[in-house]
Formats: sequence, structure tokens, C-alpha cells
Amino acid sequence: MQSAPERPRLAWAVTGSGHYLEECLDIVRELDEVDLFYSRAGEEVLRMYGHDPKEINSKSRVYRDRAASAPPVGLFYRGDYHTLVVAPATSNTVAKMVLGLSDSLVTNVYAQAGKCRIPSIVLACDTEQEIDTPAPDRTVRLWPRQVDLAHTHKLRSFEATTVVENPERLLVAIKLRLAEINK
Repeated sequence: MQSAPERPRLAWAVTGSGHYLEECLDIVRELDEVDLFYSRAGEEVLRMYGHDPKEINSKSRVYRDRAASAPPVGLFYRGDYHTLVVAPATSNTVAKMVLGLSDSLVTNVYAQAGKCRIPSIVLACDTEQEIDTPAPDRTVRLWPRQVDLAHTHKLRSFEATTVVENPERLLVAIKLRLAEINK
């Protein structure tokens, strides 16, 4: 495990969705103090969309989902992070968060951030009845299931969790959080 940063940073978790992926990466590239946490699917999807997971932000530490016990959660215990962003968040990840399942790096860091009272901002992919989303080679129209929309709605009620619907609101939520901690 790397040494602790001089001051707490932003933790950014990427799951296996192409929806809003490019917009999320644009935000990550502009941040100075951010570390990246990739689910297995997140790392896979980044590659499918033509990105090298190690090259998203040259100033970031990168953590991958390679161990059953998710050792990077210890970084939350020692105070390395002030905020967790999960973006984009698949319906699978959102469902696991709602049900309290911690079986991947991303769901583990979300659970541990909550237990450490570290606020989370989640860009859920399934927030509308109908969406157009980019696939690696075309745009696809999707109709999220009611169960997916219900999980997103339920996650909004979780303590220390802000759910946003699009990259513009994600950026606003991040800026508000950074202003709050930099007072």
C-alpha cells in the first residue's frame, strides 16, 4: 500500500458502463487530487471504449479489483479520502449498494466510505424511463427496468449519498463538495 497523501483526496470508482463514460473521464482528467478504483467490469469497459485505465489521469493512483478482500478499503480507514464518487454506476452496482452487498472493489469502497462517514456521490446510469447510450460502435436506445429505477430511487434515501442523473449535475455536486472541504 502506498504512503498516505499529504491531505485527503477524492476517490473515484468506475463500474462497467459506457453510459456517460466519456463525460466522467473528462471530469477525472481535470482533477488534481483523485485516485481511481476500477471494478473488473469497469476496467474491461474502459478498454472496450479505447482507454488505457492507467492513463486516465497521470496524477492518480490506480486500484484494481484483483483481490477477494478488497485491500484498498484500508485507505478509507486511514483517512486518505474525503469523498467517494462512483461514476458511472451500473444498475448492478446500484442494486448491490442498495442491498448492502460488498462483493467487488467498488461496492466495498462504497460500504466502507459509508461506515467511515465519508460522503459519496453516485452517477447512476438508470434514472430515466428511456435513454440513448453509446456502445463502442453505435448509439443504443435502452428502457431501464422498473427494478433498476426503483434501486436508484432507494439509493437517494441513503445517508451521506448524493445521487445525480447526468454529468452536469455530477460536476456541480463535486464542485460543491470540494468547496465545502476547502473552506
